[in-house]
Amino acid sequence: MRGDDSDDTQMWSYVSQEQRIPADHPLRPIRRMVDEVLDRLSPRFDKLYSKVGRPSIPPERLLRALLLQVLYTIRSERMLMEQLDYNMLFRWFVGLNMDDPIWDPTVFTKNRQRLLEGKIAQAFFKEVLALAGEKGLTSDEHFTVDGTLIEAWAGNKSYRRRHPESDKGPDEPGVGSGEDFHGEKRTNATHQSTTDPQAKLYRKGPGKEAKLCYLGHVLMENRNGLVVDARLTQATGTAERDAAEEMVRAAKRRHRGRLTVGGDKGFDTHAFVAALRAMGLTPHVAQNESHRRSAIDGRTTRHKGYELSQWKRKLIEQVFGWMKTVAALRKTRHRGAPRVGWMFIFCLAAFDLLRIRNLEAART
Repeated sequence: MRGDDSDDTQMWSYVSQEQRIPADHPLRPIRRMVDEVLDRLSPRFDKLYSKVGRPSIPPERLLRALLLQVLYTIRSERMLMEQLDYNMLFRWFVGLNMDDPIWDPTVFTKNRQRLLEGKIAQAFFKEVLALAGEKGLTSDEHFTVDGTLIEAWAGNKSYRRRHPESDKGPDEPGVGSGEDFHGEKRTNATHQSTTDPQAKLYRKGPGKEAKLCYLGHVLMENRNGLVVDARLTQATGTAERDAAEEMVRAAKRRHRGRLTVGGDKGFDTHAFVAALRAMGLTPHVAQNESHRRSAIDGRTTRHKGYELSQWKRKLIEQVFGWMKTVAALRKTRHRGAPRVGWMFIFCLAAFDLLRIRNLEAART
């Protein structure tokens, strides 16, 4: 018998959101971990808000919503609010009831500076890492470093010549100077973007196109491929090695044992290898013997551990691949190193949450 397609919308529902979400839904373990992390950050949130005035949107809900934006590749806060309005799964994850109104997308704009000044992304990342350590999922002996380009939210046409003789800086954005820049030598010393002045023109290698971008740096532990430290810097020729040295020095302070540090051929320089050995670390970077002599010799490569580090270090490419495709951070939507760096750290915290969930599922 054919059913009747009449519009008989019920006024009330007796099934709660909790009952509608499947017990084995992959967001459930992430929600439990996020709630534990946010509970630890509650005293930090108290310091960011005034004791008087109108109650704001809880920062816990803002961060859960941003996590959904990262996990489900939602390209804007406006689209996120649209999904949150009618998506029952999203409402459950954020902590909204079915009748609760959603907030305006500008709430993210107004609260982003508060979260930025409170270094909430860094604190959230550290608590996620502490949670992984409590579960015995992190290594304190073997690490890998690497960096990747993050394209800035600025076009090459905004890259204008500086004017040292005036206080106005580069030409105003959107105003054509009438000059043809083809064939003109443009460098970061003489030019600057009018859209994002902190972005630098940089190219990854010979034959590659130059882009306005930032450099994101990651330190990964080799046991399970979890990110344990991260930095975002301006794109320069030495930024990758400088940031790597800073991160491994911090790791050395946390772990007193003999550490190994893997990396690609870009880290095979005599200065970087010597700096690692001076800190009591064992460099396991890939040998670069293209028309030069490698800083890594047979004393290191003859050990089995070196071969294992070379195999494990490729896991870090999964971090960058996920971040640029799923988290949509191939080209940032924010301007300025502080805001881009905040989102970079937050995306890596989301990656660690996924890794922890998958590792725990594999255990069972």
